[in-house]
Amino acid sequence: MKIKSFEFNMFPVNCYVVWDDETLQAAVIDAGCYYKEEQQTLKKFITDNQLTVVHLLNTHLHLDHVFGNAFMLREFGLSTEASEKDAFLLPRIGEYCRMFGFPLNEDPPAMGKSLADGDKVQIGQQELKVIAVPGHSPGGLVFYSESQQCIFSGDVLSRGSIGRADLEGGNFEQLRDGVMSRLLVLPDETVVYPGHGSTTTIGYEKMNNPFFR
Repeated sequence: MKIKSFEFNMFPVNCYVVWDDETLQAAVIDAGCYYKEEQQTLKKFITDNQLTVVHLLNTHLHLDHVFGNAFMLREFGLSTEASEKDAFLLPRIGEYCRMFGFPLNEDPPAMGKSLADGDKVQIGQQELKVIAVPGHSPGGLVFYSESQQCIFSGDVLSRGSIGRADLEGGNFEQLRDGVMSRLLVLPDETVVYPGHGSTTTIGYEKMNNPFFR
């Protein structure tokens, strides 16, 4: 499996394209591309590498992670796959944008397939396992590639921190306990690709993250 990351700038958010070398099937995780230039950059990468995008995945449905969902539906015919527990957020994205003082670029489309804990997402010969870790949002999901020893953690876990829990539906104890019981039990060498900031590893977070000391 190959991985390409993009940092999009309205809220600096990491978007990932992951694909299988053999089949060139791909998934886009958290298409947070607000600006048209960012959307075209993502499209160009997919086209230049002759990838066939078969999944649009969302770790959760906060506004900064879904700005590009309408674009992905329009260009690639893909609706987001996410937790049904976060679906209530989508009709309110415009309201949240106004709270932050900027207009919504496009109304996000309705969810497609609902994902739940233990589901498997197939990308060619590669597989991502769905791990539910609520607390940052009610439907927070982490995507785990056991064969590649990496996770895509969204806003659940990042280098030296965990996600905020003061947004609607958040729960700090639930988030902290979920990270400890579901993620920190993974092998130390597991690479963490977060929704914001730089990559880290499970081993580093076990030793250095102040939330788990």
